[in-house]
Amino acid sequence: MSKVNNTSSNKIVRFLLWKSVRLASLLVTVCIISFLLIKNSPIDPVQAYIGADMLKVGPEQREEIAEYWGLNEPVLLQLLNWGAALLTGDLGISMIYRQPVTDIIGERFVNSIILLVTAWLISGILGFVMGVIAAMKRGSLVDQVIKWYCYTIASTPTFWMGLLLLIVFAVWLGWFPIGLGVPIGMLAEDVSLFDKIQHLILPAVTLSIIGVSNIALHTRQKLLDVLSSDYVLFAKARGEKGFGLVWRHGLRNIALPAITLQFAAFSELFGGAVLAEQVFSYPGIGQAMVEAGLRGDVPLLLGTVIFSTLFVFIGNVIADLLYYAFDPRIRVVSKDL
Repeated sequence: MSKVNNTSSNKIVRFLLWKSVRLASLLVTVCIISFLLIKNSPIDPVQAYIGADMLKVGPEQREEIAEYWGLNEPVLLQLLNWGAALLTGDLGISMIYRQPVTDIIGERFVNSIILLVTAWLISGILGFVMGVIAAMKRGSLVDQVIKWYCYTIASTPTFWMGLLLLIVFAVWLGWFPIGLGVPIGMLAEDVSLFDKIQHLILPAVTLSIIGVSNIALHTRQKLLDVLSSDYVLFAKARGEKGFGLVWRHGLRNIALPAITLQFAAFSELFGGAVLAEQVFSYPGIGQAMVEAGLRGDVPLLLGTVIFSTLFVFIGNVIADLLYYAFDPRIRVVSKDL
């Protein structure tokens, strides 16, 4: 038994080491590509930095600004300087906010993680329930409606759904605020928990509506496979039926795939959050990333890209570890481990 445990531990260690190597290579590649893309974009970072005062700034001042931010140096040297600073833990200073990038990410991360976790939980629970109901009512009107909804929502852009909810529930009905993360013009200490929840609901509902389709369709198919298995047919022959049959023999077999699919969907959820934050002007990582890209803020853009890559990668690693820990077939045939 001890030998088996040691072997399993060694495999997990090798798995994590291999994932660390892949993460390092991924970060280097993503940073280089992002840096080169923004440097070759038509956006002039000096002009974006100056903004509306462009006509008041002369050529000499433009050169001083470029020299101050290191924008007059060769592209390769800029990349090397940024990489050397990154190795010391310095992500640089944001040109937009004039603050350290780490401080901006830390502040925006709290808002984003609240939005993502809320949408992740709602979409996971609703999708799982919808998938179970569709499988139990296979071929019925309920099953057809759920499948139609999932296929329709899967092809619906996040920004379109966000705009629709914004128009209906914020503009027409006035039930929710139009945007932002807190009421405008209010001091931070005066913002209540109710105010924050009110501003969170529409972005979270937008991501949840879009996110239920994959988990619902996956759960439905998995449960149908379980219900057609030999041991379920044997249970039916013994007189078991209805929800009791699904509860005893189905849910345990489909819960883990549903959970791991949710962790693996971090990348899709984060991509949707970027659009939702932009639509609702929600102050999260996604909005900061878009603003940095549009205004040529290289330090902030690369900082958010690194953080986003780590976030998505960790979600995928958690999904792999869950599969390995709870599915014996993965432990037997996995080549990575």
